[in-house]
Amino acid sequence: MKQGFRQSMAWLHTWSGLIVGWVLFAVFVTGTATYYRAEISRWMQPELTRHATIGPETLAASADLAVAHLQAHAGHARTWFVGLPTPERPLVELFWRNAPGTPPGHVLLDPQTGAPAALRATRGGEFFYRFHFELNLPPLWGRWIVGICAMVMLVALVSGIVTHRRIVSDFFTLRRDKAAQRGWLDAHNVSGVLALPFHLMITYTGVVTLAVMYMPWGVTTAYKGDAFAYYAETGQITKARPPAGEPGTLAPVGPMVAKALATVPEKLERLTIANPRDANSTVVAVFEEPHGLSHEHPQVAFAGTSGAVVEVLSGGLRPAAKTFTTMVGLHEAHFAGAALRVLFFLCGLMGCAMVGTGLVLWNVARLPKAGAAAGPGWRLVQALNLGTIAGLPAGIAAYFLANRLLPLDLGGRAEWEVRVFFAAWIAVALAGAWPAPRQAWRGALGLVACLFVAVVLADIATARTLWDDPAWFLGFDAALLALAAGFALVSHKVARFSAPRRARRMADGPVPQMGRA
Repeated sequence: MKQGFRQSMAWLHTWSGLIVGWVLFAVFVTGTATYYRAEISRWMQPELTRHATIGPETLAASADLAVAHLQAHAGHARTWFVGLPTPERPLVELFWRNAPGTPPGHVLLDPQTGAPAALRATRGGEFFYRFHFELNLPPLWGRWIVGICAMVMLVALVSGIVTHRRIVSDFFTLRRDKAAQRGWLDAHNVSGVLALPFHLMITYTGVVTLAVMYMPWGVTTAYKGDAFAYYAETGQITKARPPAGEPGTLAPVGPMVAKALATVPEKLERLTIANPRDANSTVVAVFEEPHGLSHEHPQVAFAGTSGAVVEVLSGGLRPAAKTFTTMVGLHEAHFAGAALRVLFFLCGLMGCAMVGTGLVLWNVARLPKAGAAAGPGWRLVQALNLGTIAGLPAGIAAYFLANRLLPLDLGGRAEWEVRVFFAAWIAVALAGAWPAPRQAWRGALGLVACLFVAVVLADIATARTLWDDPAWFLGFDAALLALAAGFALVSHKVARFSAPRRARRMADGPVPQMGRA
């Protein structure tokens, strides 16, 4: 290596981070929001009233109501999924799978009456969760793109560690009053070093979470393509019961729920009913994972026609499966209490800052000299940076705003919210082509701040009478105002460094070059 090992690592760090940085920023932002997925969904359905407790009798009765609805409206479906009510979300949520090529069904029911719930249609926090690893693309394509970017992210992290000789001093260095390039470099270093263990953990476990999809050859060879047999043998799911090919009548599900609750001490989360009209139907009660790192769900399987217990899964995973579920648990942080979840969220924000400042630093380090025209490559990166760093938050704010302003009876309302999200993102991204980059950044970031303020005003104006817990909703709105204040501050600071670049560099001394090609 002509430039030396560390210089080569700096080059690798710069270009690997740039190539996938825009996707990674979107992944980090939506992944960070996912730590509060349930809270986002609750805010986006203010008609929902929480209950103090949900007893075993309510769960059993809700299960019977759900099965009655499915028998009437999805009798020919291959599989039924019944999400049972919780105190935080007292609804019965039904999914069902139809024949191949036919879209699945979905409905929310009132657990008391079995009638469709009177709630606004929205994808809520689930949209951010799915976008985090699928990018709103077909699942296979989205997961592969995110996986490849995560692998490159690992390369960027390791090469960044090698590049920074003074990694401890980087932890304490933030020279915001110096030249723009030095300030962005310090911000990138601090946000990267401060949460470095989190960045390494979240990136590695993210890749491991979908490892079976990325490297399926071992399971395919050992189990002859039957992945379900692999998951059953490792204790992650109950064993499949193939259909008998003869008609059968499903026994009442309520008693099965009562028996499952008496068998496993965890909270019952959902039911899966396979082949409901077959003589060999199966009802599986799936519970929330026990407290701890491992993301494993205890399960009780019943013979659908008789209600007899056929299998109980409650711990005892094989070592490899235990390792895998622990990696998933670390990534999703379901084990985290309130304080630890705040820490995960803050570390996620630092990940967003690390990626965002790295992208901006590439542009700042290559600012054209006074009087020189910017090249097409510089302008392209500038446009993509603004479109991603400002456009994605604008889309999120517009998504929340659409939730409050779109007519409640609008057909396909949930998808319209998603369309508004992308429309706002694209509109702000187009500002990246503005010939005056500084004005484009100030305007775009200021717009994001205004949008978040507009969300709070729309919430108070349209949904205040629906709040079951005003303090909770006001707390959520306060968090949105804090985001608005942050974007407003950054918009104001963008105009701080207006002196010619050469004059700033002469005044501040030489600035280290991060792998400049």
